[in-house]
Order: sequence, then structure tokens, then C-alpha cells
Amino acid sequence: MIALVDCNSFYASCEQVFRPDLKNKPVVVLSNNDGCIIAANKEAKALTEIPMFQPIFKIRKLLDAHEVTYFSSNYTLYSDMSKRVMQTLQQFSPLVEEYSIDESFVDLSHYDPAELTALAQRMKDTIVKNTGIPVGVGIAKTKSLSKLANKYAKKVASNNNIYIVDSEEKRKFLLHNLLVKDIWGIGKKHAIRLQNNHIRTALDFANMPVAWVRKEMTVIGERLWRELNNIPCLELVLQPNAKKGIGTAKSFGYKLTDYTLIEEACSYYVAEVADLLRQQQSAAAQIEVSLQTNQHSAVDKQYRNKIVITLDTPTDSTAKLTKEALKGLRQIFRQGYRYKKVGINLTQLVQKNEVQTNLFHTPHKSESEAITNVMDNLNNKYGKNKIKLATVGNRDKEWALIKEHRSPRYTTQWNELLTIGRTL
Repeated sequence: MIALVDCNSFYASCEQVFRPDLKNKPVVVLSNNDGCIIAANKEAKALTEIPMFQPIFKIRKLLDAHEVTYFSSNYTLYSDMSKRVMQTLQQFSPLVEEYSIDESFVDLSHYDPAELTALAQRMKDTIVKNTGIPVGVGIAKTKSLSKLANKYAKKVASNNNIYIVDSEEKRKFLLHNLLVKDIWGIGKKHAIRLQNNHIRTALDFANMPVAWVRKEMTVIGERLWRELNNIPCLELVLQPNAKKGIGTAKSFGYKLTDYTLIEEACSYYVAEVADLLRQQQSAAAQIEVSLQTNQHSAVDKQYRNKIVITLDTPTDSTAKLTKEALKGLRQIFRQGYRYKKVGINLTQLVQKNEVQTNLFHTPHKSESEAITNVMDNLNNKYGKNKIKLATVGNRDKEWALIKEHRSPRYTTQWNELLTIGRTL
């Protein structure tokens, strides 16, 4: 049996863990630059007059009128809380697939089926005890069924956030009570096609002839059909594949005309992606730099461009990647525009131990692996970007994302630890 453990309203729940005064009160989390609502707890979702994905400046008065607390996104906190949830799950099974930041598949095949209800409750209680995060648990024979079981566990209050598909009757009941659009892996277009063929529930889909499914939805649809019919086709992915590309593209907090500020932001983002590159033991042979104005502005002149730089030798050195990225940035930058976003994308990735060296290339001292390792170790110990290249500068407040409502990074920064009580 496989469990799908999914955190309830994860971003909002992370904020509530450290703000017990917000228990049972509406909480939402905003996108980058405090743009719009991207996450909400059940109390906020119940306020149907508050639209999701609307610019915050348009609905701020509405939020205040309903006493909704809103936070800037705090991904450092969310990532660390996610790790704590995953570590707790490993107490119950060594085989855990971290499917996303807030959900995991857990192999429970070594447990007696008669124990599963008590086990699911124990998993829930232990995660709440260790992290404060509420979760839902769906258990079934296949990953697709456990995903649906989790959805149904949260859908009906009497389930107490637990649903276990341990009989044929419960499998059919589950599929009958969920729509075809609820099935994991069926997108909007396929859902419309199925509905046009009078296939409305998940059970309708599971009862279709397999030959029809394969013809209309290829082998991917057939796998899904088999999973819903209790035939396992999808294995747990315990070791994620190395990424083929690593990138980031973030809007500035303010529109920029000063090249030196854009250069600092670009250097900062290169350091971010280079760190991720080293974490998966890879090196990049190409780096793409993009720059653009605000495409949605009716008053700004528009410009966007990008450049791809191919390196002589693949590298994971922040110094080398930054040097090449800034060369590219200088080529695509044009005076007279108010820029909104710079992007960095590392491609043509290879495993570091498979890099073909170049006899005619002598790395600069700043690109040495020893220096890179020292910088990584110090940053891991004292905090992100404590040791950085000079090109990153110290003017991040002039270009960084707006985070006026960001909560402290309670679990990773010594100077932001939660204070209990008060000093007299």
C-alpha cells in the first residue's frame, strides 16, 4: 500500500505555526513582489467574495474589511518546514518520494493492512507534534488511487483527513464520488473530451474499455486507467533525476534604468543557480541571460532580449559563470528603458565527474574548486550569501523583490528566532 501525505494549505499553515493568534482566522500568502494571492487557508477560501490571483492593491481594502492576514512569500521558511515534514515521514518508512514541497508518497507495504487506519492517524499526529503542520492522508494500492483518496479525505469533514482504499467497494465508492477532472494526470483538455463522451466521474473513466483509453489517450492514459483499477504502474521515485536545466527569472522590486544595479541583481541570481548546480553535482556548458521591461505596462517603452553563451569547458564555478553572464548582459543591455526582470538559465548540464577538460584553458584562481568549497561551507554555516562576489554588491534593497509583509525566517536564521515572552 502507498500513502499520499499532503500538507493542508501549506504556505498559510507554515505562517500559522508561529502565529497561534491566527488559529481559525483567514490567512493568505502573496506572490513575488507582493503581487497577488497565491495561497490561502480554508478560512480565507470560505470568503468567496475575495478573488484569488487578483493584484493585492485592488483587493487590499476587501482583505482588511474581512480581517484577513496576508504575508509576503517566505520560501526559506516553507522549504525548511517541508524538510521537517519529510524527515518525520521517514520515521514510518525508509521509502519516501518527495513529490513536491508539500506532498509525499510513502511506501507502507511492510505494514499489516489491519494497522493502516491507526497508522494514518499516528502519522498525522506525529507531523503535527513535530512541525505544527496539519496533513491529509490517502492510502491505496497505487499512487493514482492514493492521490484521489487524499483528495476525498479532505473533501468530506467526517473523514477526519484520512481515507483508505482497502476494499473493492471503497475503491468504487471513491471513484464514483470524484469527477474525472479530479484525476491526477488528466488535464483540462482531456477532461473536456471525456465529458463530451459522457465520462463524468472517475469511475466512468475506470470502467471504459482499455483499448479505447489507449487509442484516445496513448499509453500514458492507459497507465492511469490501470492505476485506477488497482494495477500498479507508477513506481516511487526515491532519487529524483538530475535537472537538465536550472534557472531563475525574477522581477525587480522597482523598475531599473541603472545598469550597475541590474548587474548586481544578475550576479546574485547567478550565485543562486550555481549553488543549485553544485548541489546536484553538475556543471553547465551554456548560460542564457535574458533582460526585459514590463510587458504589461502601457506607458513604458518595450524591450526584451536574451543571449546564450557557450563555455569552453563546463563549469560549476560561481565566479566563472558570473563573469560570462555579465559579458552577455553588457551585450543585450540598452540605455533608455526601465527594466523589470533579469533571468539566468544554465543549460547543457553534465555530471561534474564527466566533464571533458580543455588543454588550452587555464582556470583563474577565483574559479578554483577549493575557493568555491570554502564559500559554500561558510554560507551554509552562517547564512545565504554571507560570502559573495564583489559584483553582487550591497544595494539589494534597491532592486530586490518587495516583501513588505514577510514573516521572520524562524527556523534558519539565528537573529530571526521566535521570541517567547518579553524582557522586563
